[in-house]
Amino acid sequence: MRSTTRLLRAAVLCLTAVSLAGCGLFTQKDARFDPAPLTEYAPSLAVAARWTASIGSGGGYGFAPQVVGDTVYAAAPSGSVVALDLASGAVRWQVATKPLSAGVGSDGHVTAVVTQEGMVVAYDAQGKQLWASQAASAVNVPPAVGNGIVAVRTTDYRVQAFDAASGKLRWNVQRPGPALALRTSMQMAVEPHLLVVGMPSGRLMVLDAASGAVRWEGTISASRGASDLERISDVVGKPQIIGPMLCGVSYQGHTTCFDVSQGGRAVWSQDISSATGLTNDGQHLYLADQRDVVRALDLKDGHPLWQQSALLNRRLSTPAVVGPALAVGDYQGYVHFLSRTDGKLMARLQVGSGPIQSALVASPQGVLVQTGDGKLLLVGVRG
Repeated sequence: MRSTTRLLRAAVLCLTAVSLAGCGLFTQKDARFDPAPLTEYAPSLAVAARWTASIGSGGGYGFAPQVVGDTVYAAAPSGSVVALDLASGAVRWQVATKPLSAGVGSDGHVTAVVTQEGMVVAYDAQGKQLWASQAASAVNVPPAVGNGIVAVRTTDYRVQAFDAASGKLRWNVQRPGPALALRTSMQMAVEPHLLVVGMPSGRLMVLDAASGAVRWEGTISASRGASDLERISDVVGKPQIIGPMLCGVSYQGHTTCFDVSQGGRAVWSQDISSATGLTNDGQHLYLADQRDVVRALDLKDGHPLWQQSALLNRRLSTPAVVGPALAVGDYQGYVHFLSRTDGKLMARLQVGSGPIQSALVASPQGVLVQTGDGKLLLVGVRG
């Protein structure tokens, strides 16, 4: 039984690379899961790095930059936490702490990260440490900061909120979880007075930020299958909130949108799953599915608009909307730019040699890319 448990855990770690077929547990190679070679095409968009900053060392799914106003906040697994000028990349402040498992979350006043021991550490607007508080267990999802709290989602399926000023535990909500869970790009969403959290077993929760009371729960997809691996159906990426619509996607599940103004009624659902999550431009949803086919869906009814399979099995990151394009990173350090209109390849830029696991983040200046070797780049686009 112990041997079986170790095997299952190893398999779940392989899932973070996207596909079971890429995992070393399987001895026979299946060509269907080979990454597609880079496609030759005539570029129709000019892209270039506007600045590059070293923010420490390492990378991973628990790390993604965050933009608040004209400041970029970022952290690296080595323990570095930084605030940079969005336009120039100039360092506004930088601090070092213990090695990290997740970061950053910020509202511009309080910035939070989590150490590998599960310690939540908060800094003020000048980078001075405010407090450090222990979470219930390990954390590999970036903290969410806003509404006077610092919230974390722990690996034992708890959502805990700490007072942003003092670090005192304000509330704790726990849900039963499956035997296995996915480790990939996940984030919580902050709304006025609310916190929106994706959970294992394909569920979304909307919590009252002040009390932790569950305002609403909705099912994106139900777990199914004969084994623990087959039943993994975690909500991935960041819940998308567009007016009254709340949308999410699950691994081995569905893409589903709810109308919050109608009590969270499910408006539509498509049998499209993802390992990394969604983004939107106000009218359309964009995602890379489990085979890295990039798709666009109409926000109103989920109608498929286009799909692009040129990046098949390239272990794509969470995408970001930038100008006329959709940007997405891959396992070889390339950032690809696709037309939001029809999905055609427009440009690509190599920013490193390793996989881009952090979610790409859109900003008024371009798209922010955090690499696996501790670098942060702002890539600008010009049509």
